[in-house]
Amino acid sequence: MQDALVERLSSPVPRYTSYPTAPHFNESIGSEVYADWLSGLTAANRLSLYAHIPYCDRLCWFCACHTKQTLRYEPVEAYLKGLYAEITAIGARVDRAAPVTALHFGGGSPTLLRPDDMRALKTCLETNFSFAGDAEISVEMDPNDLDDERHDALAGIGMTRASLGIQDFDPRVQKAINRIQTFEQTRGVVEAARARGVRSVNCDILYGLPFQTMETLAETVRAVISLAPDRIALFGYAHVPWMKKHQTMIDEAALPGILARFEQMRMAGEMLVAAGYEAVGIDHFALPADRLALAARNGTLRRNFQGYTDDQADALIGLGASAIGQLPQGYIQNMPATGEYLRRAEEGGLAAVRGYALTDEDRARAYVIERVMCDFGFSFADVTGRFPSFAGVIGGEAKVFAASDKDGLCRIEGDCFRLTLAGRPFARTVAAVFDAHLASGRGRHSVAV
Repeated sequence: MQDALVERLSSPVPRYTSYPTAPHFNESIGSEVYADWLSGLTAANRLSLYAHIPYCDRLCWFCACHTKQTLRYEPVEAYLKGLYAEITAIGARVDRAAPVTALHFGGGSPTLLRPDDMRALKTCLETNFSFAGDAEISVEMDPNDLDDERHDALAGIGMTRASLGIQDFDPRVQKAINRIQTFEQTRGVVEAARARGVRSVNCDILYGLPFQTMETLAETVRAVISLAPDRIALFGYAHVPWMKKHQTMIDEAALPGILARFEQMRMAGEMLVAAGYEAVGIDHFALPADRLALAARNGTLRRNFQGYTDDQADALIGLGASAIGQLPQGYIQNMPATGEYLRRAEEGGLAAVRGYALTDEDRARAYVIERVMCDFGFSFADVTGRFPSFAGVIGGEAKVFAASDKDGLCRIEGDCFRLTLAGRPFARTVAAVFDAHLASGRGRHSVAV
Protein backbone atom coordinates (compact mmCIF):
# COMPACT_ATOMS: atom_id res chain seq x y z
CA MET A 1 0.00 0.00 0.00
CA GLN A 2 2.77 2.45 0.98
CA ASP A 3 4.81 1.56 -2.11
CA ALA A 4 1.86 2.16 -4.42
CA LEU A 5 1.17 5.49 -2.72
CA VAL A 6 4.78 6.65 -3.11
CA GLU A 7 4.85 5.71 -6.78
CA ARG A 8 1.52 7.39 -7.49
CA LEU A 9 2.35 10.63 -5.66
CA SER A 10 5.84 11.01 -7.07
CA SER A 11 4.74 12.52 -10.36
CA PRO A 12 6.86 15.56 -11.29
CA VAL A 13 5.69 18.83 -9.75
CA PRO A 14 7.40 22.18 -9.06
CA ARG A 15 9.62 22.71 -6.03
CA TYR A 16 7.65 25.88 -5.28
CA THR A 17 10.52 28.20 -4.50
CA SER A 18 8.24 30.76 -6.15
CA TYR A 19 4.66 31.02 -7.34
CA PRO A 20 4.07 31.24 -10.20
CA THR A 21 7.16 29.19 -11.00
CA ALA A 22 9.92 30.25 -13.39
CA PRO A 23 8.51 28.51 -16.52
CA HIS A 24 5.67 31.05 -16.38
CA PHE A 25 7.94 34.09 -16.53
CA ASN A 26 7.65 36.03 -19.80
CA GLU A 27 9.60 38.54 -21.88
CA SER A 28 7.06 41.36 -21.44
CA ILE A 29 8.72 42.05 -18.08
CA GLY A 30 12.19 43.43 -18.79
CA SER A 31 14.62 46.12 -17.73
CA GLU A 32 12.21 49.06 -18.11
CA VAL A 33 9.62 47.44 -15.86
CA TYR A 34 12.36 46.37 -13.47
CA ALA A 35 13.64 49.95 -13.21
CA ASP A 36 10.15 51.11 -12.22
CA TRP A 37 9.84 48.35 -9.63
CA LEU A 38 13.22 49.21 -8.10
CA SER A 39 12.27 52.88 -7.86
CA GLY A 40 9.22 51.87 -5.87
CA LEU A 41 11.32 50.49 -3.02
CA THR A 42 11.48 52.88 -0.06
CA ALA A 43 13.37 53.26 3.18
CA ALA A 44 10.69 51.14 4.83
CA ASN A 45 11.58 48.13 2.69
CA ARG A 46 14.13 45.61 3.95
CA LEU A 47 16.32 44.21 1.19
CA SER A 48 17.96 40.86 0.63
CA LEU A 49 20.70 40.54 -2.01
CA TYR A 50 21.72 37.48 -4.00
CA ALA A 51 25.00 37.71 -5.95
CA HIS A 52 25.50 34.95 -8.53
CA ILE A 53 28.97 33.78 -9.59
CA PRO A 54 28.26 31.47 -12.56
CA TYR A 55 31.68 29.81 -12.78
CA CYS A 56 33.25 26.63 -11.44
CA ASP A 57 36.72 25.22 -11.93
CA ARG A 58 35.09 21.79 -12.33
CA LEU A 59 31.62 20.84 -13.43
CA CYS A 60 29.70 18.53 -11.10
CA TRP A 61 27.46 16.36 -13.23
CA PHE A 62 24.57 16.38 -10.76
CA CYS A 63 24.35 20.18 -10.71
CA ALA A 64 21.25 21.95 -12.02
CA CYS A 65 22.56 25.49 -11.42
CA HIS A 66 23.33 28.07 -14.10
CA THR A 67 27.11 27.74 -14.22
CA LYS A 68 29.99 26.93 -16.53
CA GLN A 69 33.43 25.45 -16.09
CA THR A 70 36.52 27.59 -16.57
CA LEU A 71 40.15 26.76 -15.96
CA ARG A 72 41.18 30.37 -16.66
CA TYR A 73 40.49 33.32 -14.38
CA GLU A 74 40.16 35.93 -17.15
CA PRO A 75 36.44 35.19 -17.81
CA VAL A 76 35.76 35.62 -14.08
CA GLU A 77 37.54 38.99 -14.05
CA ALA A 78 35.51 40.15 -17.05
CA TYR A 79 32.30 38.96 -15.42
CA LEU A 80 33.00 40.88 -12.22
CA LYS A 81 33.23 44.14 -14.19
CA GLY A 82 29.71 43.57 -15.48
CA LEU A 83 28.51 42.62 -12.02
CA TYR A 84 29.93 45.85 -10.60
CA ALA A 85 28.09 47.81 -13.31
CA GLU A 86 24.79 46.12 -12.45
CA ILE A 87 25.26 46.65 -8.72
CA THR A 88 25.94 50.36 -9.32
CA ALA A 89 22.93 50.75 -11.61
CA ILE A 90 20.54 49.06 -9.20
CA GLY A 91 21.95 50.88 -6.19
CA ALA A 92 21.27 54.19 -7.94
CA ARG A 93 17.58 53.27 -8.33
CA VAL A 94 16.96 52.03 -4.79
CA ASP A 95 16.43 54.29 -1.78
CA ARG A 96 19.78 54.26 0.02
CA ALA A 97 17.98 54.24 3.35
CA ALA A 98 16.51 50.80 2.61
CA PRO A 99 18.52 48.40 4.81
CA VAL A 100 20.11 45.24 3.47
CA THR A 101 19.42 42.54 6.04
CA ALA A 102 20.83 39.54 4.15
CA LEU A 103 23.39 38.84 1.44
CA HIS A 104 23.94 35.46 -0.20
CA PHE A 105 26.80 34.62 -2.54
CA GLY A 106 25.79 31.69 -4.74
CA GLY A 107 27.00 29.90 -7.81
CA GLY A 108 28.64 28.22 -9.38
CA SER A 109 31.44 28.52 -6.89
CA PRO A 110 31.81 31.94 -5.25
CA THR A 111 34.87 30.66 -3.41
CA LEU A 112 36.86 30.42 -6.66
CA LEU A 113 37.10 34.23 -6.54
CA ARG A 114 40.54 35.51 -5.65
CA PRO A 115 40.75 37.04 -2.17
CA ASP A 116 41.16 40.59 -3.51
CA ASP A 117 38.09 40.13 -5.71
CA MET A 118 36.04 38.86 -2.77
CA ARG A 119 36.88 42.03 -0.90
CA ALA A 120 36.33 44.27 -3.93
CA LEU A 121 32.89 42.75 -4.56
CA LYS A 122 31.82 43.32 -0.97
CA THR A 123 33.15 46.90 -1.12
CA CYS A 124 31.12 47.54 -4.28
CA LEU A 125 27.99 46.26 -2.57
CA GLU A 126 28.61 48.37 0.52
CA THR A 127 29.22 51.44 -1.63
CA ASN A 128 25.85 51.07 -3.35
CA PHE A 129 23.64 49.68 -0.59
CA SER A 130 23.20 50.30 3.14
CA PHE A 131 23.87 47.18 5.18
CA ALA A 132 22.21 46.64 8.54
CA GLY A 133 24.72 46.05 11.33
CA ASP A 134 23.39 42.54 11.90
CA ALA A 135 23.04 41.55 8.23
CA GLU A 136 23.41 37.84 7.56
CA ILE A 137 26.11 37.11 4.98
CA SER A 138 26.16 33.55 3.65
CA VAL A 139 28.53 32.02 1.11
CA GLU A 140 28.29 28.76 -0.84
CA MET A 141 31.68 27.07 -0.45
CA ASP A 142 33.56 24.43 -2.42
CA PRO A 143 36.26 22.91 -0.16
CA ASN A 144 38.43 22.26 -3.23
CA ASP A 145 38.73 26.01 -3.84
CA LEU A 146 39.71 27.10 -0.36
CA ASP A 147 43.02 28.05 1.19
CA ASP A 148 44.05 30.24 4.14
CA GLU A 149 43.99 33.46 2.11
CA ARG A 150 40.46 32.81 0.90
CA HIS A 151 39.33 31.87 4.41
CA ASP A 152 40.77 35.14 5.69
CA ALA A 153 39.06 37.09 2.91
CA LEU A 154 35.70 35.46 3.68
CA ALA A 155 36.11 36.38 7.32
CA GLY A 156 37.07 39.89 6.24
CA ILE A 157 33.88 40.43 4.25
CA GLY A 158 31.85 39.47 7.30
CA MET A 159 30.63 35.99 6.38
CA THR A 160 28.23 34.78 9.06
CA ARG A 161 27.15 31.48 7.47
CA ALA A 162 29.28 28.98 5.61
CA SER A 163 27.27 26.73 3.30
CA LEU A 164 29.06 23.58 2.16
CA GLY A 165 27.88 21.29 -0.59
CA ILE A 166 28.77 17.75 0.43
CA GLN A 167 26.29 15.56 -1.48
CA ASP A 168 27.89 12.20 -0.54
CA PHE A 169 31.26 11.06 0.82
CA ASP A 170 31.23 7.63 -0.84
CA PRO A 171 34.07 7.47 -3.43
CA ARG A 172 32.04 5.53 -6.00
CA VAL A 173 29.16 8.00 -5.79
CA GLN A 174 31.56 10.95 -5.98
CA LYS A 175 33.20 9.55 -9.10
CA ALA A 176 29.80 9.02 -10.72
CA ILE A 177 28.83 12.69 -10.17
CA ASN A 178 32.33 14.15 -10.74
CA ARG A 179 32.45 15.63 -7.23
CA ILE A 180 35.61 14.42 -5.50
CA GLN A 181 35.69 15.81 -1.98
CA THR A 182 37.04 14.01 1.07
CA PHE A 183 35.65 14.14 4.56
CA GLU A 184 39.00 15.47 5.79
CA GLN A 185 38.85 18.38 3.31
CA THR A 186 35.34 19.20 4.42
CA ARG A 187 36.15 18.99 8.12
CA GLY A 188 39.13 21.31 7.54
CA VAL A 189 36.89 23.94 5.93
CA VAL A 190 34.38 23.77 8.78
CA GLU A 191 37.14 24.11 11.36
CA ALA A 192 38.78 26.99 9.47
CA ALA A 193 35.49 28.89 9.24
CA ARG A 194 34.68 28.42 12.90
CA ALA A 195 38.20 29.42 13.93
CA ARG A 196 37.59 32.74 12.18
CA GLY A 197 34.38 33.42 14.06
CA VAL A 198 31.75 32.14 11.62
CA ARG A 199 28.79 31.35 13.83
CA SER A 200 26.69 29.17 11.52
CA VAL A 201 27.51 26.25 9.23
CA ASN A 202 25.14 24.64 6.73
CA CYS A 203 25.78 21.35 4.93
CA ASP A 204 23.95 19.95 1.90
CA ILE A 205 23.38 16.22 1.44
CA LEU A 206 21.82 14.62 -1.64
CA TYR A 207 19.88 11.38 -1.86
CA GLY A 208 18.86 9.62 -5.06
CA LEU A 209 22.39 9.78 -6.53
CA PRO A 210 23.90 7.12 -8.81
CA PHE A 211 25.20 4.05 -6.96
CA GLN A 212 23.94 5.46 -3.67
CA THR A 213 22.64 2.83 -1.24
CA MET A 214 21.06 2.97 2.18
CA GLU A 215 24.40 1.97 3.68
CA THR A 216 26.52 4.54 1.85
CA LEU A 217 24.02 7.32 2.54
CA ALA A 218 23.89 6.39 6.22
CA GLU A 219 27.70 6.65 6.39
CA THR A 220 27.55 10.10 4.83
CA VAL A 221 24.84 11.26 7.23
CA ARG A 222 26.86 10.03 10.23
CA ALA A 223 29.94 11.83 8.92
CA VAL A 224 28.00 15.08 8.44
CA ILE A 225 26.49 14.84 11.92
CA SER A 226 30.01 14.50 13.35
CA LEU A 227 30.76 17.99 11.97
CA ALA A 228 27.88 19.38 14.07
CA PRO A 229 26.56 21.81 11.42
CA ASP A 230 23.84 24.17 12.58
CA ARG A 231 21.72 23.37 9.53
CA ILE A 232 21.52 20.47 7.12
CA ALA A 233 19.67 20.43 3.82
CA LEU A 234 18.63 16.98 2.61
CA PHE A 235 17.80 17.35 -1.06
CA GLY A 236 16.63 14.78 -3.56
CA TYR A 237 18.80 14.74 -6.67
CA ALA A 238 16.84 16.39 -9.50
CA HIS A 239 17.63 14.52 -12.71
CA VAL A 240 16.71 17.00 -15.44
CA PRO A 241 18.99 16.21 -18.42
CA TRP A 242 16.59 17.98 -20.79
CA MET A 243 17.57 21.20 -18.98
CA LYS A 244 21.16 20.42 -17.97
CA LYS A 245 22.96 18.50 -20.70
CA HIS A 246 25.92 17.63 -18.49
CA GLN A 247 23.57 15.41 -16.45
CA THR A 248 23.64 13.03 -19.41
CA MET A 249 27.07 12.05 -18.05
CA ILE A 250 25.24 10.31 -15.21
CA ASP A 251 24.27 6.70 -15.87
CA GLU A 252 20.50 6.63 -15.44
CA ALA A 253 20.64 2.88 -14.83
CA ALA A 254 22.65 3.58 -11.66
CA LEU A 255 20.03 5.92 -10.20
CA PRO A 256 17.85 4.59 -7.34
CA GLY A 257 14.20 4.09 -8.21
CA ILE A 258 11.34 6.05 -6.70
CA LEU A 259 10.83 3.65 -3.80
CA ALA A 260 14.56 3.55 -3.02
CA ARG A 261 14.70 7.36 -3.10
CA PHE A 262 11.80 7.56 -0.67
CA GLU A 263 13.44 5.12 1.73
CA GLN A 264 16.73 7.03 1.54
CA MET A 265 14.92 10.26 2.35
CA ARG A 266 13.03 8.69 5.24
CA MET A 267 16.09 7.02 6.75
CA ALA A 268 18.33 10.09 6.52
CA GLY A 269 15.62 12.28 8.05
CA GLU A 270 15.12 9.90 10.94
CA MET A 271 18.88 9.82 11.57
CA LEU A 272 19.07 13.60 11.70
CA VAL A 273 16.10 13.90 14.07
CA ALA A 274 17.61 11.21 16.30
CA ALA A 275 20.82 13.28 16.40
CA GLY A 276 18.94 16.28 17.80
CA TYR A 277 18.01 18.19 14.65
CA GLU A 278 14.51 19.54 14.13
CA ALA A 279 12.79 18.93 10.81
CA VAL A 280 12.11 22.19 8.95
CA GLY A 281 9.78 22.00 5.98
CA ILE A 282 10.23 19.10 3.58
CA ASP A 283 14.02 18.93 3.34
CA HIS A 284 15.82 21.03 5.96
CA PHE A 285 16.99 20.20 9.47
CA ALA A 286 18.33 22.58 12.10
CA LEU A 287 19.58 22.52 15.66
CA PRO A 288 16.90 23.79 18.07
CA ALA A 289 18.66 27.11 18.73
CA ASP A 290 19.22 27.87 15.05
CA ARG A 291 17.21 30.72 13.54
CA LEU A 292 15.69 28.42 10.93
CA ALA A 293 14.32 26.09 13.62
CA LEU A 294 13.01 29.08 15.56
CA ALA A 295 11.26 30.41 12.46
CA ALA A 296 9.64 27.02 11.83
CA ARG A 297 8.35 26.94 15.40
CA ASN A 298 6.98 30.49 15.47
CA GLY A 299 5.38 30.49 12.02
CA THR A 300 7.77 32.90 10.28
CA LEU A 301 9.52 30.38 8.04
CA ARG A 302 9.74 31.56 4.42
CA ARG A 303 10.61 29.95 1.10
CA ASN A 304 12.41 31.60 -1.79
CA PHE A 305 14.80 30.73 -4.61
CA GLN A 306 17.45 29.59 -2.12
CA GLY A 307 14.97 27.28 -0.39
CA TYR A 308 13.86 27.65 3.23
CA THR A 309 14.90 30.79 5.03
CA ASP A 310 14.15 32.94 8.05
CA ASP A 311 14.81 36.05 5.91
CA GLN A 312 11.91 38.48 6.35
CA ALA A 313 13.07 40.98 3.71
CA ASP A 314 10.44 42.72 1.58
CA ALA A 315 12.45 42.39 -1.62
CA LEU A 316 15.08 39.98 -2.93
CA ILE A 317 17.36 41.59 -5.50
CA GLY A 318 19.15 39.14 -7.77
CA LEU A 319 22.55 40.23 -9.10
CA GLY A 320 24.45 38.50 -11.89
CA ALA A 321 23.72 36.31 -14.88
CA SER A 322 20.49 34.27 -14.54
CA ALA A 323 19.82 35.68 -11.04
CA ILE A 324 16.15 35.90 -10.05
CA GLY A 325 14.71 38.66 -7.89
CA GLN A 326 11.43 38.93 -6.06
CA LEU A 327 9.94 42.38 -5.51
CA PRO A 328 6.50 43.35 -4.20
CA GLN A 329 5.28 43.72 -7.78
CA GLY A 330 6.55 40.36 -9.03
CA TYR A 331 9.56 38.35 -10.20
CA ILE A 332 12.43 39.35 -12.42
CA GLN A 333 15.23 37.31 -14.01
CA ASN A 334 18.49 38.43 -15.57
CA MET A 335 19.88 37.21 -18.88
CA PRO A 336 21.28 33.69 -18.25
CA ALA A 337 23.98 33.76 -20.96
CA THR A 338 27.04 35.38 -19.41
CA GLY A 339 28.25 37.06 -22.59
CA GLU A 340 24.91 38.73 -23.26
CA TYR A 341 24.54 39.54 -19.57
CA LEU A 342 27.87 41.37 -19.65
CA ARG A 343 26.89 43.35 -22.74
CA ARG A 344 23.63 44.47 -21.16
CA ALA A 345 25.19 45.23 -17.78
CA GLU A 346 28.03 47.26 -19.23
CA GLU A 347 25.76 49.19 -21.61
CA GLY A 348 22.99 50.13 -19.25
CA GLY A 349 23.44 48.41 -15.93
CA LEU A 350 20.22 46.41 -15.92
CA ALA A 351 20.17 42.96 -17.52
CA ALA A 352 16.62 41.78 -16.82
CA VAL A 353 15.05 39.86 -19.70
CA ARG A 354 11.94 38.22 -18.31
CA GLY A 355 9.71 38.13 -15.28
CA TYR A 356 6.19 38.00 -13.99
CA ALA A 357 3.86 40.70 -12.67
CA LEU A 358 1.76 39.29 -9.84
CA THR A 359 -2.02 39.57 -9.78
CA ASP A 360 -3.96 39.68 -6.53
CA GLU A 361 -5.00 36.07 -7.07
CA ASP A 362 -1.36 35.09 -7.62
CA ARG A 363 -0.46 36.68 -4.29
CA ALA A 364 -3.20 34.77 -2.51
CA ARG A 365 -2.18 31.45 -4.04
CA ALA A 366 1.51 32.16 -3.47
CA TYR A 367 0.79 32.75 0.22
CA VAL A 368 -1.20 29.53 0.60
CA ILE A 369 1.40 27.46 -1.28
CA GLU A 370 4.20 28.92 0.84
CA ARG A 371 2.32 28.08 4.04
CA VAL A 372 1.72 24.50 2.83
CA MET A 373 5.43 24.16 2.06
CA CYS A 374 6.54 25.81 5.32
CA ASP A 375 3.84 25.03 7.89
CA PHE A 376 2.13 22.05 6.23
CA GLY A 377 -1.18 23.89 6.28
CA PHE A 378 -2.95 27.18 6.71
CA SER A 379 -5.78 28.91 8.55
CA PHE A 380 -8.89 29.80 6.56
CA ALA A 381 -9.41 32.88 8.74
CA ASP A 382 -5.85 34.02 8.08
CA VAL A 383 -6.31 33.71 4.32
CA THR A 384 -9.67 35.51 4.54
CA GLY A 385 -8.11 38.37 6.47
CA ARG A 386 -5.30 38.78 3.94
CA PHE A 387 -7.08 37.96 0.69
CA PRO A 388 -10.85 38.32 1.15
CA SER A 389 -11.59 38.27 -2.58
CA PHE A 390 -10.01 34.85 -3.13
CA ALA A 391 -10.32 33.13 0.23
CA GLY A 392 -13.63 31.49 -0.70
CA VAL A 393 -12.28 29.93 -3.88
CA ILE A 394 -9.04 28.72 -2.29
CA GLY A 395 -10.79 27.51 0.83
CA GLY A 396 -13.27 25.63 -1.32
CA GLU A 397 -10.44 23.92 -3.20
CA ALA A 398 -8.87 22.88 0.10
CA LYS A 399 -12.13 21.42 1.41
CA VAL A 400 -12.87 19.56 -1.82
CA PHE A 401 -9.38 18.07 -1.84
CA ALA A 402 -9.62 17.05 1.82
CA ALA A 403 -13.05 15.47 1.27
CA SER A 404 -11.80 13.46 -1.70
CA ASP A 405 -8.46 12.50 -0.11
CA LYS A 406 -8.43 8.71 0.21
CA ASP A 407 -4.72 8.54 1.07
CA GLY A 408 -4.79 10.29 4.45
CA LEU A 409 -2.63 13.19 3.26
CA CYS A 410 -4.62 16.00 4.86
CA ARG A 411 -7.62 16.91 6.93
CA ILE A 412 -9.70 19.88 7.99
CA GLU A 413 -9.16 20.70 11.67
CA GLY A 414 -11.60 23.41 12.72
CA ASP A 415 -10.44 26.56 10.94
CA CYS A 416 -7.35 24.92 9.42
CA PHE A 417 -6.31 22.83 6.45
CA ARG A 418 -3.53 20.52 7.68
CA LEU A 419 -1.29 17.90 6.17
CA THR A 420 -1.00 14.75 8.24
CA LEU A 421 2.37 13.30 9.19
CA ALA A 422 1.89 10.78 6.40
CA GLY A 423 1.15 13.60 3.97
CA ARG A 424 4.13 15.82 4.77
CA PRO A 425 6.60 14.07 2.45
CA PHE A 426 4.17 14.87 -0.37
CA ALA A 427 3.81 18.58 0.43
CA ARG A 428 4.85 19.55 -3.11
CA THR A 429 2.05 17.40 -4.52
CA VAL A 430 -0.50 18.92 -2.13
CA ALA A 431 0.74 22.45 -2.86
CA ALA A 432 0.11 21.79 -6.55
CA VAL A 433 -3.62 21.59 -5.75
CA PHE A 434 -3.58 25.38 -5.34
CA ASP A 435 -1.47 26.08 -8.45
CA ALA A 436 -3.76 27.68 -11.03
CA HIS A 437 -0.95 27.83 -13.61
CA LEU A 438 0.21 24.21 -13.50
CA ALA A 439 -2.39 22.98 -15.96
CA SER A 440 -0.98 25.24 -18.68
CA GLY A 441 1.78 22.65 -19.06
CA ARG A 442 4.74 25.03 -19.19
CA GLY A 443 7.97 23.53 -18.00
CA ARG A 444 9.06 20.06 -16.93
CA HIS A 445 9.79 19.27 -13.33
CA SER A 446 11.67 16.78 -11.19
CA VAL A 447 9.98 13.95 -9.30
CA ALA A 448 8.16 14.91 -6.12
CA VAL A 449 10.20 12.77 -3.66
